[in-house]
Amino acid sequence: MSDWSPTKYAQYYDLRLLPARDLLAAVGEIPDGAIMDLGCGSGGVGGLLADRFSGHALYGLEQSQAMREAAEATGAYAEVRSGDLASQDLGADLALIFTNAALNWVPDHRSVLPHLMQFLAPGGWFAMQVPSQHDAPSHVLAREVANRLDPEAFPDADANSNVLPPRSYVSILEPFGEVRVWMTEYMQEIKAPFGHPVRHFTQATYLRPYLEHFGAQGRLDAYLDAYDTELNAAYPIDRQGRAWFPFKRLFVTLHKA
Repeated sequence: MSDWSPTKYAQYYDLRLLPARDLLAAVGEIPDGAIMDLGCGSGGVGGLLADRFSGHALYGLEQSQAMREAAEATGAYAEVRSGDLASQDLGADLALIFTNAALNWVPDHRSVLPHLMQFLAPGGWFAMQVPSQHDAPSHVLAREVANRLDPEAFPDADANSNVLPPRSYVSILEPFGEVRVWMTEYMQEIKAPFGHPVRHFTQATYLRPYLEHFGAQGRLDAYLDAYDTELNAAYPIDRQGRAWFPFKRLFVTLHKA
């Protein structure tokens, strides 16, 4: 796939950043040590982390070159590294591993999360937020339209999500310390200059593989038109041009013993 677009991701950025603020508010006092912003994207959370924990070195890890360059430009990080979120050596005795809307792209959380725990210092914190939107119309319709237009390329309209049921994270992380798990549904008010607003929200993230595929086939307009039509029924646009878009997110914090 082509690289991420910081510009597209920045659209509706206030809505994307609100869960990160809520996650950060749930983190308590951290011990000495560095902070890792895991999957830091374009660095929107960097300033929040730097302000809250000003005495700690802040590092980012990001696979996308475009997003990594945008994060570096914020000046919030001591360094933004390139690497795989699931297997990278993060360094010893981190005070906080903070990851906002990143691990939903990583499979096998039952192995990945215990792997991450080895990098936390005693008394350190792990804080994760991931979308839990897999079964919502915004995501179901994206898969169904792709399956309808090209069933050979997208045969499984019910493809599994990387995000596990909430209770699974308790059993995975409880051996390492005190765990909190909760869900929040954000009622998002969104507008767009053309097309359906929900499509503009998803096209920067979840829709990327479908846009890439149908764009390469020269059928991008057909996919977007069909997706917009389905969205109009699922998320009606009111007279003010707004769509009300419920979006569920899963939060996990661990305070390491």
